[in-house]
Amino acid sequence: MIRFLILFFLIFSFEIKANKSYYLYVAAESDDEVSLLKFDGKTIEELERIEVGVMPTEIEGPHGITVDPSGDYWYLTLAHGSPYGSLVKYSTENNIAVSKTNLGLFPATMQVSPSTGFLYCVNFNLHGDMKPSTVSVVDPDLMVEIKQITTGAMPHGSRLSSDGLFQYSVAMMSGELFEIDGISLEVNRKLNLEKMNHNHMDHNHMDHSNMNHSSNSMMKHSMVKPTWVIPHPKTKFAYIAGNGSDEIIEVDLDSWKVTERIKTGKGPYNVEITPNGEKLIITLKGEGSTAVLDLNDKKILKTIKNTTSVSHGIAISPDSKYAFISVEGIGGEPGIVDVINLETLELISSVKVGKQAGGIAFWKISD
Repeated sequence: MIRFLILFFLIFSFEIKANKSYYLYVAAESDDEVSLLKFDGKTIEELERIEVGVMPTEIEGPHGITVDPSGDYWYLTLAHGSPYGSLVKYSTENNIAVSKTNLGLFPATMQVSPSTGFLYCVNFNLHGDMKPSTVSVVDPDLMVEIKQITTGAMPHGSRLSSDGLFQYSVAMMSGELFEIDGISLEVNRKLNLEKMNHNHMDHNHMDHSNMNHSSNSMMKHSMVKPTWVIPHPKTKFAYIAGNGSDEIIEVDLDSWKVTERIKTGKGPYNVEITPNGEKLIITLKGEGSTAVLDLNDKKILKTIKNTTSVSHGIAISPDSKYAFISVEGIGGEPGIVDVINLETLELISSVKVGKQAGGIAFWKISD
């Protein structure tokens, strides 16, 4: 009898520990809403829908979203403002706005560095002139923009190195990768990602401090159209989505050279790496699917059809078990968040959110 009770207690304790809940936020750009979602390991549900626009007669376009390293605050860019967009800070305790500041044109992806404490946000400049845009650096405690750093034309996807000391972004229309020093707040290096370097310039050893980034006399339209970059959490490589060339581009961050180009399905858009460093998750915006790439042998393990069209953003659970995919939908369709089990490579749950679901950010795991 005692042995039975001990066994029952052990099984019951294991089940309690196994029932973890995963929480994340997703922005609906065409509805001026953000949804707080919960996934219990089987089913994903919407817990709260938060109205985020401040002008009732206009769609302000919540686009980029991130949670700070402490988990106490989440940050949202309202991209549709003119002549600038804005950044809003919310408390995760009650999802109420705390503070707001102005950034550049169409602020998009961002992260808060655990090392410097700064927030780095690219200004996509979607509807502006075809010229180099900027990365805004913000003190998130004071909610003050302290600098704008000039990079390339239409900078979009951006991510920090695992130590938080370098910020990487790609410029969609000029086809370049940029590395910004998180402390000096200057561009360290830039790399042309085109298959042929049309202007034959060696960017590896150039002094960018004296360059006139504001000039667009040599501006060209990229064939690669890079939309996202993610540095590997454990190695000196970064991976870039070539949206126009249907490929993933591997860059050696030590040599600052392209080392491999891996063909994908149509229109790779966002990329994220599992925290264990084993898999690269790729949204294929052009075909409404998500691909999983094994980073050891550089092979696509599986391409999974999403619930609806226009696959967009990716958030991965810290335990590397699940990928959460935001899917925009078309026209008046609701957005969707799909959950993919990264062990079985199956789509296991979905939930409807606001229209044009895009920016997505993981918040926390709780027992």
